[in-house]
Amino acid sequence: EPPSPMASLAESVKAEVKASASAAEASASAKASAFEASVSAETERKRQEFQEQLDKADGQGNAMKDVSLVGKPLSQTNGVRALIVNIRNSTDETASYAVQVDFSDADGKVVETRVVGAEDLKPGERAQPLAISRKPAEPALTAKVAKAQRY
Repeated sequence: EPPSPMASLAESVKAEVKASASAAEASASAKASAFEASVSAETERKRQEFQEQLDKADGQGNAMKDVSLVGKPLSQTNGVRALIVNIRNSTDETASYAVQVDFSDADGKVVETRVVGAEDLKPGERAQPLAISRKPAEPALTAKVAKAQRY
């Protein structure tokens, strides 16, 4: 016996809902990807700006005393080497900061450099960007602030 008109309608509605949910999921995924790409592009733009400021710096830069590092335990970062870069604007004017963090091996050879920074810090304001190494957790590396430029 053929399905009743109500059963056919119910199957049709179920199919529409399923298709709509699938389309919504795809749309959300596309939006997330676009947002992620936008964030990545902005992060890269800032990193390039910070690098340009560091390239202009004399020696170690003019802000070494305003920057320090604190390592996060590998147990808290899923085995990823991450450092909190503490930046404090010690001036009486709004300023931006670019910081170069070098990671060195046991022989003192720099094996990785990460660049981070903070923009438009008001006098006395602090920022804490993360410098994240892409190197494996072992062998151990030593991190240090190589340059810090206020601009």
